[in-house]
Amino acid sequence: MSKYHFVGIKGTGMSALAQILQDLHVEVQGSDVEKRFFTQKALEDRNIPVFPFNKDNISPGEIIIAGNAFPDTHEEIVRAKELGLPVYRYYDFLGDLAKKYTSIAVTGTHGKTSTTGLLSYVFESFAPTSFLIGDGTGSGNDKGKYFIWESCEYKRHFLHSTPDYCIITNIEFDHSDYYKDLDDVFSAFQELAMKVNKAIFACGDNEKLQMIQSHVPIVYYGFNEENDFQTRHVTFLKDDSGTEFDVYIRNEFYGHFKIRGYGNHNVLNALAVIAFCNYMNVPEKLVRERLAAFRGVKRRFSESKLPGVDQIMIDDYAHHPTEVRVTIQAAREKYPDRNIVAIFQPHTYSRTMTFMDEFAASLETADHVFLCDIFGSAREKSGKLSIHDLQDRIAGSRILHNSNIDDLRQFDHSVLLFMGAGDIQKYQNEYKKALKS
Repeated sequence: MSKYHFVGIKGTGMSALAQILQDLHVEVQGSDVEKRFFTQKALEDRNIPVFPFNKDNISPGEIIIAGNAFPDTHEEIVRAKELGLPVYRYYDFLGDLAKKYTSIAVTGTHGKTSTTGLLSYVFESFAPTSFLIGDGTGSGNDKGKYFIWESCEYKRHFLHSTPDYCIITNIEFDHSDYYKDLDDVFSAFQELAMKVNKAIFACGDNEKLQMIQSHVPIVYYGFNEENDFQTRHVTFLKDDSGTEFDVYIRNEFYGHFKIRGYGNHNVLNALAVIAFCNYMNVPEKLVRERLAAFRGVKRRFSESKLPGVDQIMIDDYAHHPTEVRVTIQAAREKYPDRNIVAIFQPHTYSRTMTFMDEFAASLETADHVFLCDIFGSAREKSGKLSIHDLQDRIAGSRILHNSNIDDLRQFDHSVLLFMGAGDIQKYQNEYKKALKS
């Protein structure tokens, strides 16, 4: 039996892939930094060994899968090559794995994790399916004919696959450490579209997606009447009941649906799933039931009530100005009678610098704003700005540290909305400790 070693196994995609391979009866282990990440629990629950980085972790006979953040000079990768072991990059291995199935890639600048999670939850009830979600969740089905995975546009990694079907949620400018501008981002998605084998499902409300060309059919979904699949009569329900909406296919009524989430972005994610499932002849009743039951993915509007105070804590991965804005809006729609306190940790110096004014404008839609130090990430550990540069653009905003975490207690009957793609959970944990003391 093959044994796989993951270099950087705590990454969201790497953790999920390790779980898939284990489900497919493969021996799996991995290594990473000793710092704890939210992806670790799933690995621990499956008893997948995780070691600190060390070249001695690499043994003859292993197959190495290397995370995207780790260069070829990493000690474990160097050791693997000295032993003549096969070394695959994460995105290359995914591309090869997808070829064994009828494959569905879910991509886009925003919303791909939530959409992948929702599609996997709905579709696996229709047909045996393996899936990889970018929140660190993976599931392998050895009887599965389908593979659904979150496909990332960073550094054009998604071009290492040739999916049968592809959902594209939107195209916006991001990853300014790699892409030059929006046109450069579009060119990557355009190249992907030409690699899709059977059909594309794209949000027609996005201007750039209307320009996509492909050799296969493109099915458009969205709010606008020109879309093949259109949603109408959206109602955000009170009492934590979710959102209801109608779906029309080429202006003919198809069905009435309900989801637990809030915000137009979640309606669009659901509509993408509805469009794909209709194309694949999944019964409407089954889609409707599964959509209503889905509870979301990790770190996407994950809620908890805090003890001893009238506050609701929400943890969200939002790290782009558009994501920040729609997440704040979703919190307002779900809790219209509460103040929204945004606690934001920027992710990477390059993104913060590129979107400084946009971040400020999005955060100002909250009632109160706290800012945490910029999270540099493994690929970018320093920059030419600090969190104070963003603070200067947001009137009344404050810097949050462990030393003043108790200041959050003053916001009675509020939503504490923690947003960021780094380690913002450490501030959440500190506040929970403060409430117990």
